[in-house]
Amino acid sequence: MSPDNFPPLAVIGLGYVGLPLAVEFGRVQPVIGFDINGQRVAELRNGHDSTLETTSEQLAAATQLAYSTEAQDLEQCGIFIVTVPTPVDEANNPDLTPLVKASETIGRVLKPGAIVIYESTVYPGATEEVCVPVLEKASGLTYIHAGNAGEVDPDKGFYCGYSPERINPGDKVNTLTKIKKITSGSTPAIAKVVDQLYASVITAGTYPASSIKVAEAAKVIENTQRDLNIAFVNELSVLFARLGIDTVEVLEAAGSKWNFLPFRPGLVGGHCIGVDPYYLTHKAQAVGYNPQVILAGRRINDNMARYVARNTIKLMLQQGMDAPRCKVGILGITFKENCPDIRNSKVVDMVREFQGWGMQVVVSDPVADADEVRNEYGIELQAIDAAHPVDVLVVAVGHSAYRAMTPAELRPLCRGDKPILADVKSLYDRHDAAARGFAVFRL
Repeated sequence: MSPDNFPPLAVIGLGYVGLPLAVEFGRVQPVIGFDINGQRVAELRNGHDSTLETTSEQLAAATQLAYSTEAQDLEQCGIFIVTVPTPVDEANNPDLTPLVKASETIGRVLKPGAIVIYESTVYPGATEEVCVPVLEKASGLTYIHAGNAGEVDPDKGFYCGYSPERINPGDKVNTLTKIKKITSGSTPAIAKVVDQLYASVITAGTYPASSIKVAEAAKVIENTQRDLNIAFVNELSVLFARLGIDTVEVLEAAGSKWNFLPFRPGLVGGHCIGVDPYYLTHKAQAVGYNPQVILAGRRINDNMARYVARNTIKLMLQQGMDAPRCKVGILGITFKENCPDIRNSKVVDMVREFQGWGMQVVVSDPVADADEVRNEYGIELQAIDAAHPVDVLVVAVGHSAYRAMTPAELRPLCRGDKPILADVKSLYDRHDAAARGFAVFRL
């Protein structure tokens, strides 16, 4: 296969990761964007991306990109890039079902000499231990890797690669082409092909890893490292609350040193940072090692939403409020700011905690899709405004619309003489908020 003449490409999964990739490749070569969600494919054909990761203009510029829900359309492709979700189940064990099903679909149309590249975040070894056997069984072909490359007839085999996604949903600055791409392949020659494939669209450059397993490990520790750093400052916020000092003021003071890392406390949800560490710990336990630091960080971060709710309730009681008869308004339900993704949103844990105390909870979000929130969590998005005031206001997500507000603008959203403001992301000046009549809690 000549790097100068790549065969038609297929991107399997058109979500936050797959669509931007398909759009970039679709500007320079033939691409089939495949997804099993017919509604998703229909909206993309109409030039709209509900994830807000691409604009209508960007979709229109991908003149060589076609969308499909039909597996037979993949038969013309020689390179497959898999970008399906890799979630965890209720017990926080890896759920590789989407990855296995995507591999089965590809395997049924796989031709000799084809390359299957995985981008989905997995534990080290998953591509070759889980996905490759599925591809072999469905295709009847043999996986060609460095150990058997001289023994397998290329006309009877296929290759694999791994290039971990580094998409930051909602980020309009650090976009796909501006983030260096790790690449790898099952043989040295295929590793070069994979690297040159991505180099054709990634302006930030590539980083060839020595093996698929190294590339897999590099990805999963990126998010695990961030998870642990956030867990550290979350634990500090718990400690400083007991010491009666403000966490943000401490972090700003410490941040005056040039090498202090500027992490802030908050809720850790979503499909990456709140999930990926469990893939690493799963593999660690499978090889007989019980990870301690990683799981400790996960326990801290998984409990922060309930911690916020309980401390807000504590403040309510200190203010003499009849908590079960109060109305709580929560601004924001997506897992991060300016992004409509609600997967693994920890705000929902906060909602459930307040409801467990018998409180009426209303949730508002200008970015989230109301139907998706209803279907996923059974929560109806509602207005929180001067006509529908609350007793307690929790600003849970740092959407630009909320950052632009001031305590003076928040005050009419609340009723009573001493309402509570739980500023989870520390968006507002706490002294200004207190001057407006708020009793303030923040991490």
